[in-house]
Amino acid sequence: MKVNPVEEYRRRTPRSERWFREAQGVFPGGVCHNYRYYPPYPAVMERVDGGRMWDLDGNEYIDLWMGHYALILGHNPPLLRQRLSRITEMGLHWGVPSPSQLEFGRLIQRTVPCAERVRFGVTGTEATMYAVRLARAFTGRNVILKTAGGWHGANTELTFSIKPPLDAPQSGGIPPEFHRYTDVLPFNDEEATRAIIDRYAHDLAAVILEPAAGSTGFWPARPDYLRFLREETRRVGALLIFDEIITGYRLDLSGAQGLWDVVPDLATLGKVAGGGAALGCVAGRTDVMDAGNMVGGDFKGRKALVGGGTFSCDIVSMELGHAVVSYLAENAGTIYPELERKGKRLREGMESAFRKAGIPARATGVGSLFGMIIPHEEDASIRSPRDVLEKCDVPRIEQEFKLHMMNRGVYTQHGGGAVSMAHTDRDIDAIISATEDAASAMAAK
Repeated sequence: MKVNPVEEYRRRTPRSERWFREAQGVFPGGVCHNYRYYPPYPAVMERVDGGRMWDLDGNEYIDLWMGHYALILGHNPPLLRQRLSRITEMGLHWGVPSPSQLEFGRLIQRTVPCAERVRFGVTGTEATMYAVRLARAFTGRNVILKTAGGWHGANTELTFSIKPPLDAPQSGGIPPEFHRYTDVLPFNDEEATRAIIDRYAHDLAAVILEPAAGSTGFWPARPDYLRFLREETRRVGALLIFDEIITGYRLDLSGAQGLWDVVPDLATLGKVAGGGAALGCVAGRTDVMDAGNMVGGDFKGRKALVGGGTFSCDIVSMELGHAVVSYLAENAGTIYPELERKGKRLREGMESAFRKAGIPARATGVGSLFGMIIPHEEDASIRSPRDVLEKCDVPRIEQEFKLHMMNRGVYTQHGGGAVSMAHTDRDIDAIISATEDAASAMAAK
């Protein structure tokens, strides 16, 4: 008998449905982060541990969302429980410089190739906002090129060409003039990219992109394309910015820039770097970062205001971030090959499961990051986030497949997610088995 995945989901999660009805009277839309909603309503979690979560109804899930991909060691690892015990004795928020801040900053300098100087903030949105501002202040130019489908947080400057229709306004409340100096980068297409760089060469401040585009299943830039961007931005005197909020400390100890040996002028960090605490970070060349150095009092518009926030460099993020990055540095030789092995096995196993069911899905991603796409046409050429959004059945993966997997005890995002060190080979077997069942159900429909 065929089971409707929505009906099955409602049957399994009545307490989450009740929570969501009540939450809509408190929060617009019932949530405080749009990605945390999916129809008919999100499962509400009660506790987490290792690579798993449990919802209000007691359902257990293998977690592939992993705190927005931040938890590379899993939920609540002993390393962080021990450090949190120390933090509670230190005090949670000081609002002044601390030894922890300097120690963590130096660690980032040692591990991130472009990080001659570092500035800590609280969110990824804040980090990308400041990176763009620094680029414009340093170059004295205006134009920013970003990827169609690229997500850089809710940064007003970059809330442009994120979701279809890509050429339409992406948010109310943003005057059209804000995007007068923003245009789209033809991802993984050297010829078209050179043409648009030449069009704006006299006023191009920076190119910003994620080395693996998170919102479209971690679609990776080709390393030779990144090297091409490095050469082209230097040729016209513009800056290259890598948004490594996701890929930093995730693909490699030195992020995508170290893995693929392409060093940008600026990079943004967060997620893994925060060790599970709220962190945004801009790192880069000394001369570029000094475009935001106001010590001495430059308030006449010559330099970029990089103000941080009340909770910048709070003890929690400095201590937890330092603990996790130190652990990754000490164990990089075993951690990253292990994560790559798990991610590769999942990509291959999940793609095979779909194809066995007669659905021509493709696995995407790199390292421990992975997703699934279903092209509208089996032989469609897919080489960019734009192609994923325009040539693939995104709702089928984001909604139908997600619910089928939830009903089988696996929590996915963009058809996949992120593997952590807490996920075991038995977990991977279970995820592939769930995918086989889910794909068969989708094919039967």
